[in-house]
Amino acid sequence: MSEAAITPALRRKAARIHALLLKEYGAPRWTRLDGVSEMVATILSQNTNDGNRDLAYTRLRARFNTWEDVRDAKTDDVIEAIRPAGLANQKGPRIQQALKRITEERGALNIDFLAALPVAEARAWLTSINGIGPKTAAIVLLFCYDRPAFPVDTHVHRVTGRLGLRPENLSADDTHTLMEALCPPGAEGPFHLNLIRHGREVCAARRPMCEACGLRALCDFAVGRTADS
Repeated sequence: MSEAAITPALRRKAARIHALLLKEYGAPRWTRLDGVSEMVATILSQNTNDGNRDLAYTRLRARFNTWEDVRDAKTDDVIEAIRPAGLANQKGPRIQQALKRITEERGALNIDFLAALPVAEARAWLTSINGIGPKTAAIVLLFCYDRPAFPVDTHVHRVTGRLGLRPENLSADDTHTLMEALCPPGAEGPFHLNLIRHGREVCAARRPMCEACGLRALCDFAVGRTADS
């Protein structure tokens, strides 16, 4: 979706939706991790739920004292520690490879240099690491370094599509860029988290609760359902 297609009306709609979500759910808070820890946690979160991710992350930190220990460990030991996250045979080697890549390029397991890079450059560096896609990169940049990145997971992609904030056929990867352009400046974290909560609690994939949704007057999907009934 080109920048020209992002109209003032669409920006106003996004701002209104953000305000309504804040009214409904409040301003969410989150735990801030260092960049490397957030990167590992987000890799663990891929294709699983928060509970499994948290269990795997806790087991990994309990088994190894430092990220250097994880990097240098036997891969089978890392895999066993993170097994609750699922796809451990893939995630274990990816985590170790990412840690090795950071060490080779930066001399230490620290990616705080990303805070000073333009967002596009920081995103490109992160996504050049195997196992890190646009969502993981956006999470690290936003929640660790307060950069104006907008992560798009399954819930955000579904809800923004139903609301009409994005074209129906726009991919999740391309929706990152769109939402960064639409989001009110500085609201990326709260807007992202409240869209996820709304997707879990109200705008579910199979049975969206349109009749109980505070966004229904702004939602293309809900308006269309009403018209069809």
